[in-house]
Amino acid sequence: MAMMQDPYYAPYPPPPASYVYPVPPVDMYDYPPPMMYLNAPYALPMGMPMEPVPMPPPPPEPEVDHPDLYIPEPVKLFIPNFQKQISEKNGAEILTIYESEFNKLSDRYFTEYPWPEVVRIVPFLRQDDTTEIFQVLYKELYFRHIYAKHKNFREMELTYQHRFDSYHNYCKLFKLIIDAESPLDIELPNQWLWDIIDEFLYQFQSFVQFRGKLKRRTPEEIDALRDNADVWNVHGVLNILYSLVEKSNINALLEASHHGAEPPVLVGSFGGHPLYRYLGYYSQIGLLRLHCQLGDHYIALQSVAHVLLSKKALTTTRVPASQITLYYYVGFGYLMLRRYKDTIRTFSNIIVFIQRAKQHFQPKSYQHDLVVKMNEQMLSILSMVLTLCPQHVDEVVNSQLKERFGERMAKLQKGDLKTFEDLFLFSCPKFISPVAPDYESLPDNYDKEPTTFQCNVFMAEIEPQLILPVIRSYLKFYTTMPIQKLAAFMEVEDVEALREQLLRFKHKMRSLVSTSKGTNLLGGELQSSSDLDFYINGDMIHIADTKVARRYGDFFIRQINKLEELTGSSRKAVTHLADATFVH
Repeated sequence: MAMMQDPYYAPYPPPPASYVYPVPPVDMYDYPPPMMYLNAPYALPMGMPMEPVPMPPPPPEPEVDHPDLYIPEPVKLFIPNFQKQISEKNGAEILTIYESEFNKLSDRYFTEYPWPEVVRIVPFLRQDDTTEIFQVLYKELYFRHIYAKHKNFREMELTYQHRFDSYHNYCKLFKLIIDAESPLDIELPNQWLWDIIDEFLYQFQSFVQFRGKLKRRTPEEIDALRDNADVWNVHGVLNILYSLVEKSNINALLEASHHGAEPPVLVGSFGGHPLYRYLGYYSQIGLLRLHCQLGDHYIALQSVAHVLLSKKALTTTRVPASQITLYYYVGFGYLMLRRYKDTIRTFSNIIVFIQRAKQHFQPKSYQHDLVVKMNEQMLSILSMVLTLCPQHVDEVVNSQLKERFGERMAKLQKGDLKTFEDLFLFSCPKFISPVAPDYESLPDNYDKEPTTFQCNVFMAEIEPQLILPVIRSYLKFYTTMPIQKLAAFMEVEDVEALREQLLRFKHKMRSLVSTSKGTNLLGGELQSSSDLDFYINGDMIHIADTKVARRYGDFFIRQINKLEELTGSSRKAVTHLADATFVH
């Protein structure tokens, strides 16, 4: 019987020339292709080399989008909705988006990278009358986010170009508002309007400090600063603030409100519009701040001459940060003008307000940090002023002073100049120079010179007064005292020098005190700020105690109210416990 041949090695006749070999289906991403169909007819014998079937090249890997170019889907939905709410003038929704949603998206997607640039969000915007103003407002938030978070960014830092672009964007925003022939038909929350003015001045202050640190600047940066001298120029910043005040006619509105007149009749269409009215009001506070930082404290107070400082205005404010800033710079201006009584009154009112309203500030917001810092600064100034001019202050203020500045106040009482200087440097605003430095000479610490100058002015005023608390401590125990006896107590040999110090005490304790209940910040009457008065007849000092008896009514009323609240809560607890016991 003939043995059958293995078909794999049997010789087969060659196929016809027109035959097309079948190509096995392959996965284009599976390379090299699997060796299939080897048992099919006309397959190559096992062990023989096989030429691979030509395959198309694999597709290129998708390019990974850089995070700062990537726009998340929630942001794509957020931007047109933001524009829609501004277009429809929905104030409540705009406030929610501004204070909550924008910050949440920033924390979720933009902690290490900035928000998308305006050119990249244009496709998501609808074209209408609000498109231009929305783009400018978006850029304001874009640059503000860079200023606040740039230290956490990857591969990016705050450059001089960012500062230039932000300034030009602010100029465009204010130009749209100021040059309009009729009020812009938009409404923004008061908080956003205040933040625009506050951030505008902060970025100006930051630029001046950046410009003053020439030793850290590269040649490219110095050339850019020299060639762009009009960017963040102090005259341009002042011009914008004064133009907003004038456009809103806010001074006429405030004066009319003091006299009970109808404001819209006096201020016209722009002053009657909330956007212009509040921008004008906040610009006055901005002028107060800027003039104070420039060292002109009289003009600073003159900028808010029509602004009312009262407890009623504090309780009705919608933007507490604006009022805290107002009171801080007014009080500091009074300090530098040696109006100590007005300083104490101003700071005491705002510190009490902060204690009552602090629960309304969000714990993790920048406003909370600002309020805490300014509260500490005002307490620091009060500790110095109360050393030089002892006065009765509210219990809330007094308890905070004892808790936080008790040890340093003891040093102040002893005349420690270093403590005065340290407290002043901690509590003073960041002073700035209105002029650019000499880029050729590159001076050292140019950005610190304004603060050093203001500190020297303050210490020159304080140093002669350090002996006054000691003189007062002896005089308050007597009704009459010979100068020689006082000299013996103070261990002073030169009696005439002591007589000069007594006259200096009389002079320094007399200053202007406002009597207009907050409606005229610069006006006032010459009064003695000391709790005792004296005159010298020959070699005898005659002392009169001018201290007014302390008013205990407010203290007892507060304690009675606390007792009633405690009693009421105790009764509710007892009733609830009794009901629960009865049920069980």
